[in-house]
Amino acid sequence: MRYPTRLLTDDERIVDQFRPHWKVLLPAILWAMGLAALVGVLIAALDPPWRWYAVGLVAIIWLGLATRPIFAWWFTNYVLTTERIVVRRGMIARTGVEIPLENVANVLFSQTVLERLLRYGDVVLESAGSQGRSELHDIPDPEGFQSEVYAARELRSVSIKGGSGAVRDIVSQLESLADLRERGHLNDDEFAARKAWLLREAEGG
Repeated sequence: MRYPTRLLTDDERIVDQFRPHWKVLLPAILWAMGLAALVGVLIAALDPPWRWYAVGLVAIIWLGLATRPIFAWWFTNYVLTTERIVVRRGMIARTGVEIPLENVANVLFSQTVLERLLRYGDVVLESAGSQGRSELHDIPDPEGFQSEVYAARELRSVSIKGGSGAVRDIVSQLESLADLRERGHLNDDEFAARKAWLLREAEGG
């Protein structure tokens, strides 16, 4: 679920947005595997129509167990814009946190060995103001996100000081890279490498 552009200010642009890492879907996947094995046993052990009643019951059980993690993953959105970091959660009852980039004092990330292998982790944003400390869990490539936040913060600082033209140029180039990836002209690794280079250049090398 993409962040609504109508919620952006006139000069604000989205730098990156993503859902939590796919590992949050593991409970639903594991339940599906276990219940699929159970279905196989029931099909072999029961005769119609009880066989299909049992299969239907198992499907209902899986839906009850899997719906929550799937919906939580789908309706959680992390957004980095040229002005702020936004976290939105929920389908009907929604919650959101917004942290202005100029308030971000420090960005920390942590990964266990397993998390490094699967390329996800947690990010902690230390900021001035009422938020103080915000923890973002299950972030894909937390080290890359840390770099993006620092670069966006520097661009925001330039913009506040009057260099908005330079900011728009960097954002335009990031958007062009994203468009090339979506059209298949860049793979994920090429996109990540070019984006990292562009952000390093924005930070001054």
